[in-house]
Amino acid sequence: MNTSRKVHLSFTSFLRNVCFNTQPHRISSIHPSVRSKAKRYIDIVGAIAGLAITALLFVPIAAAIYFNNPGPILYSQVRCGFRGRIFRIWKFRSMVVNADQIQHLIANQADGGVFKNECDPRVTAVGRFLRRTSLDELPQFWNVLNGEMSLVGTRPPTLEEVQRYSIRHWRRLEVKPGITGEWQVNGRSKVLKFEKIVSMDLRYLRRWSIAYDLKLILKTIQVVVRRDGAC
Repeated sequence: MNTSRKVHLSFTSFLRNVCFNTQPHRISSIHPSVRSKAKRYIDIVGAIAGLAITALLFVPIAAAIYFNNPGPILYSQVRCGFRGRIFRIWKFRSMVVNADQIQHLIANQADGGVFKNECDPRVTAVGRFLRRTSLDELPQFWNVLNGEMSLVGTRPPTLEEVQRYSIRHWRRLEVKPGITGEWQVNGRSKVLKFEKIVSMDLRYLRRWSIAYDLKLILKTIQVVVRRDGAC
């Protein structure tokens, strides 16, 4: 194994420890959304329906991805979830195959601990369509069914983001991350400031109720139909 590979693996292992071992000690209470059986029931029903749609669309989406940019159909990335638990988030691949390796060449248009480029040149033509329609996120219904995510929640941070967290930011992990949430329906690519994204996530924690979740789900459908916020 070459030196650069060893360094990469060591850094990845370090970040896993940052997310998993450090964060849980900063949370002393259980958010009511995590205990809610009604929320979990909605998640299961929604995930099953979402996976059924995914199954119907999988072949045409997979074919479009492959013929546009040959390579894997699905893309996964390690994220931090509820109380810092590590999980692998799934999406339809919307970028070129070596996207992670060339990220350092792309201008970061967001401040703080999040990488965001409004119209990322690594995104393929098919990927841009998948993002505008949010079809790239369909595989995340599997994460919801597994209990790693919820239909509605906070934005799931990367390990690199968590490494830069201050005490205030840890509160985002008091709930399960969601496929949709405050940022997705009220900001998405239009909101690039990290502290603003965090504030929107914390607002969700304060306002949470089953009715509020349903409201955000309905707003998500409107955003997807209008194709708002995606480049």
